[in-house]
Amino acid sequence: MTTPTIWKKSSFSGGGEGNDCVEIADGPTHIRVRDSKAPDRATLTFAAQAFTPFVDALKAPAADAGSVA
Repeated sequence: MTTPTIWKKSSFSGGGEGNDCVEIADGPTHIRVRDSKAPDRATLTFAAQAFTPFVDALKAPAADAGSVA
């Protein structure tokens, strides 16, 4: 038996009906990310330990976008 995937919508969803956002599904070893407007399309999959650095990089100021840690 497989565990059903539970998708969580970002609390920072866009205005209006909140349809402009991403959703994540977390598992024991991987985090999946999808576009909430196109849930049947491809997803991004990250190793769990790589997801936090990915999100931190997205939050970094634009001036830091070109730097590599």
